[in-house]
Order: sequence, then structure tokens, then C-alpha cells
Amino acid sequence: MVDPIRRNILATGAAATAVAAASRVFAQQTEQTAAAARTFERGAVRIHFAEAGSGFPLLIVPGGGLNSTMAALIRTSPFNPIEEFKAEYRCIVADLRNADGGASSGPLEIDRPWDAYADDQLGLMDHLGIDKFMVLGFCIGGPFIWNLLRRAPDRVVAGVLAQPSGSRPEDRDYFYNNNMKTWGPALIARRPEITRETVDKFLTRMYRTNADFVFTVTRDFVRNCQTPVLILPDNIPPHPYDVAIEAAMLAPKSELSLYPWKEPKERIPLAVRHLRSFLRAHRPTTA
Repeated sequence: MVDPIRRNILATGAAATAVAAASRVFAQQTEQTAAAARTFERGAVRIHFAEAGSGFPLLIVPGGGLNSTMAALIRTSPFNPIEEFKAEYRCIVADLRNADGGASSGPLEIDRPWDAYADDQLGLMDHLGIDKFMVLGFCIGGPFIWNLLRRAPDRVVAGVLAQPSGSRPEDRDYFYNNNMKTWGPALIARRPEITRETVDKFLTRMYRTNADFVFTVTRDFVRNCQTPVLILPDNIPPHPYDVAIEAAMLAPKSELSLYPWKEPKERIPLAVRHLRSFLRAHRPTTA
């Protein structure tokens, strides 16, 4: 019989081996994504993106807030959506404009920050010759998806909002404060022509001017939105549970995943199956 101490040592060693193996896999996937990446330019904007798989187009928005990157998608997401869906979909992912650690860049459009990012996303689809597509977005991908549904309702046929960002009534300045401490200084260090005052104006417009609900659209818009959406809630400061549930209750063609869906980790495959079924149900028969 193995004594308890030896059993614990063996279990710890096995866990460490599994973590190391997973880290190697993620590193390899990150390298493969980077190797396949390309760049398209639209005026002063350069967007670094990659594709994988074939089928109906699926735009994937990584989490990480304003530091949303392809590498972050693989490193920090609860599951790897590219590996999960590339067998059925043409998966498209990009670094967010001016994300730290990414290769996309462009001006800070102080008067229209959310729409500037939508311009990049829709511009990428135009560059690839894609008219209609579906979107899967993590974290900041939630507000982005609502804005895409507002901007291009005839192009986005379905959206999946995983652990979506939203505005908490008790901490309206959460995103402003966090980005002024992290994203802003890193951007200024890389781009000396950008000042702290410019960053302040950009973030104020983005996160303080309409500091309610999902930032990009109103409750009335969600209430009247006819695009199918699937929402996978979370409940941490940047991903408020109450906002996700409210959006799901308002949207007339919404579905809601189980909660919690990320913990224990054994639940993640169940959420992914729901996500896959949702995408298949709303995927057009022709692109």
C-alpha cells in the first residue's frame, strides 16, 4: 500500500506534469497562430490577424479588455475556441488596435472609441471578402458584439457573449481606473506622441460617458434586437453576473448557458457543447 505522503507526492508530481504539458501545448498553439498571422492596413490603422479552418466565418474576439490579443485568447480563455471550432468554421481572430503585446496599431479616436474598434472588425471582414458572419467574444467581446449588432445587423447572424464585460452600478469607474493604471501607461511608453491627457479623454469617452449596462448599446436596443445571442455569464468585477442576466432576459432571441460554467472545469465541455449547438442552429446553409 502506498503511504499518504508518497501518494501526495505522486499526485503533486502528476499535476505538475499535466500543467507543464498544457503550457507546452498553449505555447505551441501561440507560435502557430503567430506564424500564420497577416496584416491588413486601412489608412493609419494596421490590424494583425490570423485564420484557421474552413466553413462559415466565425469572428473570435479574445478577452483581456483593451489588451485583447491572439496570444491572450490561447493563453487565458477557459477553452481554445480555434481548436474547438476550426473543423466547422473559418475562424478569424485579431489583435485589438493598440493592445499591449499585440501587433495592431492605429490612432486613438477620442470621440468614437467603440466605433473605431467596430470599424477595425468590419474592415477586417471586408478585407477578407466576408459579408455575413457569426461572432464569439470573450470579456470585452460582449460590448463589441452588441455594437456590431447595432452597426451591422444584416451581417452578424448570431453572437456568443462569453463572460461579457459590463458596468457595475457600485463601481462605474472600474474600467477607466484599471486602464489608466495599466493599458494607458504601456501605450504611452510605446507611443511617445500619445499623452496621458489623450488617454484620459479616450477612456472617459469609452467608459464614463455612457457608464451603464453594456457600454455600447441601450436596454431598448437589446430589447428590440432580433439577432440570436447566447450568453455565458461570469461573476467577477469586470464580468458582472447581473448585467449578463439582464441582457439575456431582455434580448428576445437569447439563450443562457448554465452557471457557473467554468468551475469546476468539468463543466466547460458542457458549455462548449451548448455553444456548438447554438452556432449550428443559426449557421446559414450558404455563406
